[in-house]
Amino acid sequence: GTQEVGGSCIEVSTDNSRIILDIGLPLFDRNRQALDSFKIRKMTKEQLRNEGLLPEVPGLYEGAGEPDAILLSHAHMDHTGLLEHCQSQIPVYASSGTSKMMLAGSLFAAQVELSREQFCEVEPESPVTIGDFKITGFPVDHSIYGCLAYLIEAEGQSILYSGDLRSHGRKPGMNRRLIEVLQDKTIHVMLMEGTHFGFPDGNTKNEYELEEDITELVLESESLVLASFSPQHVDRLVAFIRAAIKTKRIFVADVYTAFIMYLLKNEIPTIPQPKSAGLVRVYVPESLRQPNTRRGRVKQVERFEHAEIKLDEIMQSPEKYVMVFRSSMLDDFKEGLPQEVCCLYSRWHGYLEQSGWDSTRDSIGQVDGTIHEVHTSGHILSADIVRLVQNINPQTIIPVHTFEPGRFREHFENVQLLQDGEPFLVEP
Repeated sequence: GTQEVGGSCIEVSTDNSRIILDIGLPLFDRNRQALDSFKIRKMTKEQLRNEGLLPEVPGLYEGAGEPDAILLSHAHMDHTGLLEHCQSQIPVYASSGTSKMMLAGSLFAAQVELSREQFCEVEPESPVTIGDFKITGFPVDHSIYGCLAYLIEAEGQSILYSGDLRSHGRKPGMNRRLIEVLQDKTIHVMLMEGTHFGFPDGNTKNEYELEEDITELVLESESLVLASFSPQHVDRLVAFIRAAIKTKRIFVADVYTAFIMYLLKNEIPTIPQPKSAGLVRVYVPESLRQPNTRRGRVKQVERFEHAEIKLDEIMQSPEKYVMVFRSSMLDDFKEGLPQEVCCLYSRWHGYLEQSGWDSTRDSIGQVDGTIHEVHTSGHILSADIVRLVQNINPQTIIPVHTFEPGRFREHFENVQLLQDGEPFLVEP
């Protein structure tokens, strides 16, 4: 991940201990074209090796000398996607939120599951000891729930791994807290994500401003509003729920979204839970009614039976609803989408350009509907990268998660550029 966005995997070692920070699938090829993650997920370990997609780390996948632990910064596949190929006896440290997002993702989005046997919880700002390492996780704001940055201390040295983070989400106080805690510490090396040193910032609005835009678009629509976003992006989930409430509509979650809301009901009690006559109802896509549906999915369908809404009811009064939507649900609308349907697309623009959206775009066009992009990045904007690093003030900066690590040198003198697999010695 030193020359690309995604595919993150970092080894940190002393003479006696080894840990791995993230073990992710690559997202892009060297031409910055998005890879087919579903195709990669089906590859064997040997196929991944042959394609150069499996980082070679001694003992990680087989054989003796395995690392002492794997630490996950968050549940996105470019940080967790190769976990299933690692040796199952290696403990995996992550936040409770990351464990929950991986559970939901494994059930509904063909993502990697984190087994209970491997999982070791990292509680915010509560150090854990792994071999020679003292490791402290700090909550950071990103486009998925449960993200951590890690402070790693050993032998008088300290490394800060940012993971993926941003300053324009709903919780900017997380970065302020990170700076506050670390301002009196010497950070010898900062492994800093630089997605937007290489990709344009795009829409620079924060999540609260984006919520206003979403609300306005819902208010303007006289038909069904389709909300296309990842339910693991809890900030965005909250924005759509609040927009529905403000416009006096009912928020229709699919089972995947409803399950995430259920998993987070104690952590975020302000998120309303589905009810038979409440603010949130649950739609069961036809794909979950097939006889070969996994038992885990069936259990969740049953969990929300009391709040289920049928498509016929939505189609009778489409102007009453904001409905979570993904392209795989298009076939459910057997008579076509409602006239003048409004689709609010709230994901990275690149996914919209992939072939999977062609039929959805055509179907929306056939009913004189509209597609509006309402999105802001889950990654720290370029100017905020500079401010955060200046506030942390590390002795050495190692760029990760970026196509253009050299751009760090436009702002900082103490930048160490590494190639994939190249070691760096942290010393006083």
